[in-house]
Amino acid sequence: MKAFLLAAGHGTRLRPLTDSIPKCLVPIRGVPMLEIWLEVCQRAGIGEVLVNLHAHVDVVRRVLDQCKPEVKVRISEEPVLLGSAGTLVANREWVAEESNFWVLYGDVLTATDLKKMLAFHSRRRPLATLGLYQVEDPSRCGVVSFDDDWVVREFAEKPAHPTSNWAFSGLMIATPELLENIPPRCPVDLGFDVLPQLAGRTLGYPIRDFLTDVGTMENFQAAQNAWPGLPPYPDQTSGQG
Repeated sequence: MKAFLLAAGHGTRLRPLTDSIPKCLVPIRGVPMLEIWLEVCQRAGIGEVLVNLHAHVDVVRRVLDQCKPEVKVRISEEPVLLGSAGTLVANREWVAEESNFWVLYGDVLTATDLKKMLAFHSRRRPLATLGLYQVEDPSRCGVVSFDDDWVVREFAEKPAHPTSNWAFSGLMIATPELLENIPPRCPVDLGFDVLPQLAGRTLGYPIRDFLTDVGTMENFQAAQNAWPGLPPYPDQTSGQG
């Protein structure tokens, strides 16, 4: 299985950290976010990850050379930002043979088990499944309303009057059909331009594990204390009572 790891944003809210590194390399307890994400992907059985980048591309290449991840990493450089949905369209051939693929936001820090989310998606087979979590200030997020079967009925990006406190987490499983619903313009954004048009065709998946957006300095600093780390592999805890 393949995953897009979206990491091309300017990261202006994390300056001065992002003056010399992209936001996907900001450290959480000394470990770059990118390394954490690649470990999450490897545990989920994802074999190849495409990371889109706009700035500090050479810095990322050096980090990858040093950490030698187990998953294959492809870098897609964007001299001009394409938008989150534009990146998918530009690399559609890369997932042309996939029945499903992941779309992951690189500034999200989470310990969730992607295998469980994939199992939920596979049972229902919607056009896409959106990971959802509850937030204190939904006006700053992509807000989702859904029915009792977790079918998404409304998606609104940063609404002035949110209808719920459930927000899009930045974790999504998509099918190639999603690509056919992306408007032909550039830049084009998933939250503003695509997901609001797919009501009734996507599912929400509740994420109860640790998850936070590390896109602001306040959240970045809070994450240093709140981050529980990834759980140990099952075989590391076997035999312990």
